[in-house]
Amino acid sequence: MSTKPITIAIAYDFDGTLAPGNMQEHTFLPSLKIPAAEFWAHANQIAKDNDMDEILAYMQLSLDEARRRDLPIRRSDFEQYGSGITFFKGVESWFGRINAYAAELGVKAEHYIISSGLREFISGTPIAKHFTNIYASGYRYDANGVAVWPALAINYTNKTQYLFRINKGISNSFDNTLINKYLPEEERPVPFRQMIYIGDGETDVPAMKMIKYQGGTAIAVYNPGIKSTRDKPSPRRNCENLIRQNRASYIAPADYTEGSPLDRLIRLVIGKIKTEVELKGFTL
Repeated sequence: MSTKPITIAIAYDFDGTLAPGNMQEHTFLPSLKIPAAEFWAHANQIAKDNDMDEILAYMQLSLDEARRRDLPIRRSDFEQYGSGITFFKGVESWFGRINAYAAELGVKAEHYIISSGLREFISGTPIAKHFTNIYASGYRYDANGVAVWPALAINYTNKTQYLFRINKGISNSFDNTLINKYLPEEERPVPFRQMIYIGDGETDVPAMKMIKYQGGTAIAVYNPGIKSTRDKPSPRRNCENLIRQNRASYIAPADYTEGSPLDRLIRLVIGKIKTEVELKGFTL
């Protein structure tokens, strides 16, 4: 039986998962004095008119609108916008609690972000220190630290490659040689069956499907404060559909407080992973 330490990786989407809405809507768009709906409609139209990736379109539009208003767009400015992001209940104490619980079971918990949002914003949040790595869209900067060009765009389909990067222990976004190199599953730092993905909806479907297919756990969370309307189903309804379609393993409200359904669920999943790893040791 193997005595190798058990490491689990919990990968999170950001927008709608850890924080309500889109991160740009908390402080950045208000500073531009642009209504969120107007900004996203404009970005989507740019993408449509140019047959362009929607993430690249919003990143370019962000720079254009900031320059038009003479607002600084240095890395430090984006981090400052990130410091104003507000989270769902319990998020800021979540990571320490989950780490402590895992440690009680003899498990090491690692946390990752995989987001279409901006890594600079996330780096400015008080929770950034808890992540082993932040895989998110980001800019290239000049010698003065001013954003000049999108360096990385993470959309809903290419999120899956970052799960493989975690699986294989690749801590960057540029090395495609290592990610394509064959590595037996038992030699990978974090096997997929020891991975958990937490997201909030349809943009997370490819990542959730892939995690489930590989034996990991996909959890869909929803904002319980948003109800269904005649034109739009509620986030809960969307998550229920993910269960029916076999895209998510479990659903829970995006409430990260101690004793919440999500808190109890993640503890059960960590315990399940530990048990399954130990049981597998008796088959070798």
